[in-house]
Amino acid sequence: MSCIFCEISSGNAPASFVYNDKHVYAIMSLEQPNPYKVLVIPHAHIENIYDLNDQLAASIFQVTAKIARAIRDASSCDGLNIVQSNGEAGQQDVFHFHLHLVPRFTNDKITFAWDNTPSSRDVLDQLSKEIAENLH
Repeated sequence: MSCIFCEISSGNAPASFVYNDKHVYAIMSLEQPNPYKVLVIPHAHIENIYDLNDQLAASIFQVTAKIARAIRDASSCDGLNIVQSNGEAGQQDVFHFHLHLVPRFTNDKITFAWDNTPSSRDVLDQLSKEIAENLH
């Protein structure tokens, strides 16, 4: 199976590079819901966040912070969303880990909607306990 991000990483597919080092690269997204949207991607083919090791995760996020500041400075955006999807249920459509850096502007009409009703402290305490018990 061919992976477009592996093809870009190896130089076999075109992309507009923003950043490139031995572990991580950043390119302009083909989709630009707002100008300056960038993807941050590891060179290694890693399907999702669950498979990242701690060192690569740290490298990716260090690059992400650097690129986010550059997007802010280049675009004068009012804010920025970092979007990352895992698995089909999470709406992942390219199965190679990547982050979307989406610059945001007041009244740009991009929305992320879910139920914001607060949960009870008992529910939150139980959920936090279950997650903590599964930390490796």
